[in-house]
Parts: sequence; C-alpha cells; structure tokens
Amino acid sequence: MAKKVSLFYNPRCSKCREALDILGEQGCEVEVIEYLKDTPTEKELKEVLKKLGLKPQDLLRKKESLFVEKYKDKKLTDDQWIKVMSENPILIERPVAIYGNRAVIGRPAERVVEILR
Repeated sequence: MAKKVSLFYNPRCSKCREALDILGEQGCEVEVIEYLKDTPTEKELKEVLKKLGLKPQDLLRKKESLFVEKYKDKKLTDDQWIKVMSENPILIERPVAIYGNRAVIGRPAERVVEILR
C-alpha cells in the first residue's frame, strides 16, 4: 500500500516540484496542498509545527519581501507568528512534507524522504 504524504506546495517553486517528483519516485500517494490558495488555518499550522518540531519563526521565509518589509524586526509571540503566516501564506517555508506524526521542510528537496523511514 502506498504511503500517503501531504505536501505544502507552490507550483511556481522548483523545490516543491522536485519534492513532488521525489515522493512519486518513492511510490507515495501525494496529497498536494496548494497552500497559497488553500491556506492552512492557525490550528493546522500549529499541528504542522508540532510534527516538524519547530517554532513558528523557523517556518518563516525570512528572505520574502513581505517579511523583510513588514516583519523583519518584529518581536512576536508564537501565536502571533502563526496568525501572521495564516494571514500571509507566502511567508510559509516550502515545501513541507507531512506523513503521519512527522513532517519535514524539503530544503533541500531530498529531505522529504526522511519522513518515510
């Protein structure tokens, strides 16, 4: 039976496309979540962060122009950062592969196979 993996995905991102290909090569059934269109809720982001074992700041795209212009020097709580990401999904690092109770940021894309072990 194929392993079902969810993938936070942006079709314009080469790392996302690469991660999708790698998971396909591993025989996984991939649920593609275009998170820019189907934005994760704050609750969903908290669950993903727990599976990643990361703080919200670790899931932020700190080189994204919106972050640099608006959030770079802000000191926010974890809940506030989660709200910011939910309201501005472009700030969520990608790709994120989720399998069962584990998740990993696919940077480099080859890291997505780590959750299958």
